[in-house]
Amino acid sequence: MFLRRKTKNKFRKEENQTKTCVIYARYSSDRQTEQSIEGQLRDCREYAQRNDIAIVGTYIDRAMTGTNDNREQFQKMLKDSDKKSFDYVLVYKLDRFSRNKYEMAIHRKHLNDNGVKILSAKENIPETPEGVLLESLLEGFKRSNGHNISNLRTKQPIQCKVKAIGDNIRWLLS
Repeated sequence: MFLRRKTKNKFRKEENQTKTCVIYARYSSDRQTEQSIEGQLRDCREYAQRNDIAIVGTYIDRAMTGTNDNREQFQKMLKDSDKKSFDYVLVYKLDRFSRNKYEMAIHRKHLNDNGVKILSAKENIPETPEGVLLESLLEGFKRSNGHNISNLRTKQPIQCKVKAIGDNIRWLLS
């Protein structure tokens, strides 16, 4: 068990304690395979090893959309964070955690209230004000891109790709 000191409503570990994480992995479609999960887990494990973070659990949702939080393992992870037994939720990319910016904000607050931060193995987001802005941009871009990806299945691919690129560039510049 960890020794934690409560300061200003925030929990933090003693300086000499090893940081811990759980990995959350998800793929969204029946057309994806277990290889998708294995790749996410491999990259998350490598990230944890490089950053001296001990992995204490893994939560996996298969063929579950990220546009809502109706995911069994995701909900279990949130509930387990109430025990304050890990420091981070490590994901391959932020869109594995959520593609819904409102739910992302709600669940991030829940985790933060429990002293837990979200880390992305593939997106180097610093813990600075600039990092908060970058994370918001990435969330918005991925949300927009998610809508455009679903359109790719129903429209002519080249038309949709050109429109998606143009929409994303206009969104980033506005």
